[in-house]
Amino acid sequence: MTLEQLNHWVGTRPTLADALGIELTALTEEYLEGRMPVDGRTHQPMGLLHGGASVALAETLGSVGAATKIDPTKQACVGLEINANHLKGVRDGHVIGRATPLHVGRSTQVWEIRITHEETGVLVCISRITMAVIDLK
Repeated sequence: MTLEQLNHWVGTRPTLADALGIELTALTEEYLEGRMPVDGRTHQPMGLLHGGASVALAETLGSVGAATKIDPTKQACVGLEINANHLKGVRDGHVIGRATPLHVGRSTQVWEIRITHEETGVLVCISRITMAVIDLK
């Protein structure tokens, strides 16, 4: 799938990614990248980026990235486990997530997602997601 097709798939229906303003920005053989605004949609009450929004970005990128490594007519990827360490607070701008596969196997995939502040490059969150690869019937 192309980046345009992936953005259409992720953002043309009412989804969490659409509600949070997540857009996919780069796709290579090595990674998938996306960005998310840090604003009222993604803030927690103290005006900082909500940790759950960071996890939603991470899961979106890891899940879409995993889908690029399978034949979607025969298989699907579903999340098994995700974790995140929130390292730095952000109040505004955008964050950039880069999802990189650590393991692409027949029945599982593991992806690392590094989220940085777009303007400063500071690491905001690091996450890892494990995906199950399931056969469609």
